[in-house]
Amino acid sequence: MITPEPQTLNTEISQLQNYLYFHSMKKLFSAKSAVLIVLLVFSSLIVWVLIPDEKIDYNAQVKPILNKHCISCHGGVKQNGGFSLLFEEEAKGNSDSGAPAIIEGHPNRSEMIRRLTSKDPEERMPYEKDPLSNQEINILKKWIDQGAVWDTHWSYLPVQKQTVTDKFSKEREYQSWYKNEVDYFIYEKLSALHLKPSPTASEAVLKRRLALDLTGLPVSGIFPDKDMDEVTEMDVEQFVEALLASPHFGEKWAGMWMDLARYADTKGYERDDARTIWKYRDWLINAYNQDMPYDQFLVEQIAGDLLPDPTDDHLIATAFHRNTMTNDEGGTENEEFRVAAVMDRVNTTWEVTMGTTFACVQCHSHPYDPFTMKEYYEFMAFFNNTRDEDTFDDYPVFRHFEGEDSLKFEELTRWLNENADDERRSEITKFIKTWQPAINSLTSDEFVNSELADTKWLVFRNHGTSRLKKVNLDGKNTLIYRYRSVAPGGTWKINLGSLNGPLLLNEVVRDTERKWKIAEINFTQSEGTHDIWFSYENSNLKNPEANGLMFDWFYFTENFPGQHEDGYVKARESFLQLTSANTLQTPIMLENPPDMKRETRIYERGNWLTPVDLVDPGVPAIFNPLPEDDASPRLKMAHWLTDVKNPLTARTYVNRIWEQLFGVGIVETMEDFGSQGISPTHEALLDHLSWKFMHEFQWNPKALLKYIVNSATYQQSSKSNQDQLTVDPQNRYYVRGPRVRLNAEQVRDQALVVSGLFNPKMYGPGVMPYQPEGIWNSPYNSRKWVQSEGEEQYRRAIYTYWKRTSPYPSMLIFDAMAREVCTSRRISTNTPLQALVTLNDSAYVEAAIHFGRRMLAEGGSQLEDQIRYGYKLMLNNDISEEKLGILVKLYHDMRDETSLIKNVSTQSTQTAPENHEKAISIVASAMLNLDEFLMKN
Repeated sequence: MITPEPQTLNTEISQLQNYLYFHSMKKLFSAKSAVLIVLLVFSSLIVWVLIPDEKIDYNAQVKPILNKHCISCHGGVKQNGGFSLLFEEEAKGNSDSGAPAIIEGHPNRSEMIRRLTSKDPEERMPYEKDPLSNQEINILKKWIDQGAVWDTHWSYLPVQKQTVTDKFSKEREYQSWYKNEVDYFIYEKLSALHLKPSPTASEAVLKRRLALDLTGLPVSGIFPDKDMDEVTEMDVEQFVEALLASPHFGEKWAGMWMDLARYADTKGYERDDARTIWKYRDWLINAYNQDMPYDQFLVEQIAGDLLPDPTDDHLIATAFHRNTMTNDEGGTENEEFRVAAVMDRVNTTWEVTMGTTFACVQCHSHPYDPFTMKEYYEFMAFFNNTRDEDTFDDYPVFRHFEGEDSLKFEELTRWLNENADDERRSEITKFIKTWQPAINSLTSDEFVNSELADTKWLVFRNHGTSRLKKVNLDGKNTLIYRYRSVAPGGTWKINLGSLNGPLLLNEVVRDTERKWKIAEINFTQSEGTHDIWFSYENSNLKNPEANGLMFDWFYFTENFPGQHEDGYVKARESFLQLTSANTLQTPIMLENPPDMKRETRIYERGNWLTPVDLVDPGVPAIFNPLPEDDASPRLKMAHWLTDVKNPLTARTYVNRIWEQLFGVGIVETMEDFGSQGISPTHEALLDHLSWKFMHEFQWNPKALLKYIVNSATYQQSSKSNQDQLTVDPQNRYYVRGPRVRLNAEQVRDQALVVSGLFNPKMYGPGVMPYQPEGIWNSPYNSRKWVQSEGEEQYRRAIYTYWKRTSPYPSMLIFDAMAREVCTSRRISTNTPLQALVTLNDSAYVEAAIHFGRRMLAEGGSQLEDQIRYGYKLMLNNDISEEKLGILVKLYHDMRDETSLIKNVSTQSTQTAPENHEKAISIVASAMLNLDEFLMKN
């Protein structure tokens, strides 16, 4: 038996009061109205008398009062009077007065209560605000009287295995309805509210719901190789298995994750230039289709580069945190935006994986939850040592080799396996694939006749000099660098320590092609870490303001190994060719080597310009500790995150899955599981699912989904009655099946599928379907929206090119996100603009035309049969005669209005095909705008 939480009990009482009030008001003017009102008031008094005698619950009753009235002045941001209510030891410790404000067991001796009840406006708290109500003060008094027990918020407690009893074993209705343990927890709450669950939805409706939830597509678009009769004959469990096995499954769930990952095809900010990162989107699709366990899914995205012998896929997975925005605008400070990207990774990690608002802790301790400012920067230290530095080319990147380059790389790998030790082979392979760990030229300083061109690249004029600080030259005798010669001729020198220090190299620049190139120079081996100074002379530059030489990055290394081995010349040539090859590049995460390690400091008030105390990587004290192993810090953090002892990771993901299926999470505020978030409607169910997800399902998403969708709760009809609407109007207790509007991608994809335009091609670069001209106005470049040709423009919405400052308009109107930051949930809206899109947008008009043609071609010769066929394609269901009659009438009205042909038999499409096609297209448009087509029922 699971006892409802006090807060849940209060909610249920409130709903009962609302129910009584509703029914009393209906009869307010009847002869018995006075009696009903008296009963209503009496029932309220009974409730009010009973509640105060119960034990006060800190989380449900006390914490909301403190958060609402007190914490803004006495918490993480401020601690007026030396009194803070954020942590128990602070609240019960001495304040500035030298005495504690809360004395356990003695409310009348507690300064806190005295100040709350004082009549002196200069002493009464909250200061210069409305006083607390008598009810709130009584709760606080009783709480202190009972010992001022300071409970841990439910979401920070370990996930507990739940027990399902046989308490409803004698209820025939329950026994006939129940399918799995999910239903026990739902029925228990419904029973307390005196509600009965809804009957099971029809098989046709249920299959459409399942298809949309598991693949994002209507039934007719999922099984192109199966006859629809074959699909109809599947029972529900077989149908679920087929959907989970569909390649479209991965597309649907990757789409959900892309909002969280702030995935876009551009970099953001004002310039918002292009970014090639679609390989990460394809990795997501494959991960979901392969049913990658969620713990592995997170580890690879957060720290895949730090796994032993990381694969190409491990590196691509880390693009999750390279979706952060970078600022290409000239004149910006690169370190400022590097720090902004690191903080975004911290905030996104907490919101996505643990449903926690952590961003505010960068400026002060959390106002409402037990996280200190120091803990924020300790966590930031996990991400602060990565190689990215707000560079124009998004370094570091993973370089994808294809065709001949791929074969050449395989041959080189074999040669290195035979002729180089493991460490050197790993270094060379990593550099070929990533150009790392190179030193970006934008880290240079001390400019004379030189500068960072557009704050991106080091550029020299005649007599130019600059410096690179703290370059490790131990064992190094070779420099590989990426450069562009802007003017012919010139000499480039490197000196150690100063411009007059020992000469490291002296290179004559002969290149005149003005293109980016990669070159290699050998120099006399040096030891130690030095500041190195560059100087550049070019007598060909007559204009003192003219640029002569530009650098992108520098890589100090050793000579290519195996100089005396067979095949050396060919292998070295392959190395240089592959290093310079023009490849597709995906931004990834890589860690700094020890000689480039960054320190992490607390930023005073969150300002990166005011670093103070040094911190080491760590996690908040309220959570399970970091694992004690030798892994690098970021990998240890990923393992800490996916430890079964972590109280939030499984709960957050389970809640996210639930929201995708039911339209709202068990915890509605998916981004905030803390004390300011909305409490779970079914806390025990959330723990039950989370426990099974970790321990029984082994973190497998498909097993979790299969378990939920096979429950009686999920399979209920979405139809409602008056009692349900009165007691549970928002369906927060799941008295009926979900009924929600389709998301932006599904609205588009459905129209493509039923019209026959749908292109099921998977993977690859983003495509550009129809969009009106003039939507894009790209500063700094001439990029335009160029409509994709042929079938490419009819691909799934997940493949639509996504520009952060100008997202695809029709999907934006259906609540898609710009993806500049992580978005945990889309708030669904209904606006007239949405109807204007589906009725008038060229993409939907074209879909309607093709849908009409499809009904003509495949639906038989009779108008009624054609409409029946189209309706079946849309909704996997048979149309009612009433709806059919309305659509037939619409056809006749539209045909007559064209006045193209009169007195033509409406029973045959052969007599007037053109007129018939125009009329049926209008009918098709109306069908694509039906409420039941745009909703999931």
